[in-house]
Amino acid sequence: MRDVNASSSASPASSSSSFASSFSSPHGLSRSAPASPAGSLFAPHALLPGGWARDVLLQWDASGRLAAVAPGSAPGAAPQAPGPVIPGMPNLHSHAFQRAFAGLTEYRAPQPDGSQDSFWSWRNLMYRFAARTTPEHLEAIATWLYVEMLEAGYTSVCEFHYLHHDASGQPYADDAAMSMALLRAAQTAGIGITLLPVLYQTSGFGARPPREDQRRFIRSTDSMLSLLERLAPAVLAQGGVLGMAPHSLRAVPPDSLRVAVEGLTALVPQAPVHIHIAEQTQEVDDCIAWSGQRPVQWLLGHAPVDARWCLVHATHMTPDEYAGAARSGAVAGLCPTTEANLGDGLFELPRWLADGGRWGVGSDSHACVNAAEELMLLEYGQRLALRQRNVLASRAHPEVATAMTLQAVQGGAQASGRWADGRQAGIAVGERADLVALDAAHLALQGLPPDSMLGAHVFGSHRTSALHSLWTAGTPRVVAGRHALHERAAAAFVAARNATIADAGR
Repeated sequence: MRDVNASSSASPASSSSSFASSFSSPHGLSRSAPASPAGSLFAPHALLPGGWARDVLLQWDASGRLAAVAPGSAPGAAPQAPGPVIPGMPNLHSHAFQRAFAGLTEYRAPQPDGSQDSFWSWRNLMYRFAARTTPEHLEAIATWLYVEMLEAGYTSVCEFHYLHHDASGQPYADDAAMSMALLRAAQTAGIGITLLPVLYQTSGFGARPPREDQRRFIRSTDSMLSLLERLAPAVLAQGGVLGMAPHSLRAVPPDSLRVAVEGLTALVPQAPVHIHIAEQTQEVDDCIAWSGQRPVQWLLGHAPVDARWCLVHATHMTPDEYAGAARSGAVAGLCPTTEANLGDGLFELPRWLADGGRWGVGSDSHACVNAAEELMLLEYGQRLALRQRNVLASRAHPEVATAMTLQAVQGGAQASGRWADGRQAGIAVGERADLVALDAAHLALQGLPPDSMLGAHVFGSHRTSALHSLWTAGTPRVVAGRHALHERAAAAFVAARNATIADAGR
């Protein structure tokens, strides 16, 4: 794969926006900061792919990749972590611009047909906000969001990006303007990014014409492939990963899906492919009416689904679809807080695991931005559905938080395109030094063994309050729970959100 983890530090754009420039003063982080020097960290306890280990000396090279992971070591001159060290969490599904209206759709509005609020009525409100977001707004919103993610334990993000054009639906002078805004935001914040430009062409199954309020999303297949070619060097330059996201089966006709995936594969052979699928029961019913098959059933029969693919949500599947999708090697992209917010339903994770499936978590619409919160809600949803406890523990890892963290890191790395078949993700030689240190002095963690500290972080604290430090590719991004750009990025976000809200008439 053109795994763009082996990065240079070049800027993703030939000229920076005024927003990005505001972060380049001596008091902030430069958007085009040089590569990190080699470094080290001594962890009294660290969660490795095989489980917890004591006295672990971690060393990484100048590219930010772990060169040594040595349990049973003396600290030597390495700085000591303030508590147990766990792998950073990949966020495998994000629509950055939606962070700007989190909390603003939580009211009941009369529906024209008298129906109850649903995903579909929420989507209509979301379109109003999408229509008003400029490249400058998007960069400010995404920068703050990515700072939030880092402070919440995420070290990389898969950006499922479909806001391509201007408000009239016309391409910007630079057709990649919105994508470049996201790349700049990721580099400013210091988060790893997998950029997934979205192919969106129709408003429903059977090639129904797009709606007027979808005009900013629409691209021909040729236009999408040209965009990918334009973006490839910029993504590579900042150590990112480039993939593509056919939005959904209802938004991409079969021929377009086939040609787009073939074109992506020719450009970047192992590039990740993400798709929304089977999120809503109406989507399932409409797919059956169109094709005689359910969404996942149709996809498995008509697309080359394999370990490159991430099936986002996949909430409503039959046992045969669970088995077939797991057998394909695809990752299930689960977004518990958004799925709860939108009333989607519950993914049957024990069934998926029994079929050998891999999974990861994403914050999606960003009603919540908190890696541990996603894990907690995912486990609690399974408990409510099954009326059992500790559902996602395993024989190898009876502590639920340990088992879930290892599984979500492995699946998230695969979905991010930062994983090679047969390699273990997380704190392992050859992987990026994406690390999170918990605070052993936090009241919820004091005096506990390391696996119980992680459990207390996920189930017994405020879920970010015990997160002390975070590194991406060996570079410290969060210290004592706070990112260096917290205040400045927050202020820029508030200004962008207020402008967007005012324009949207909310």
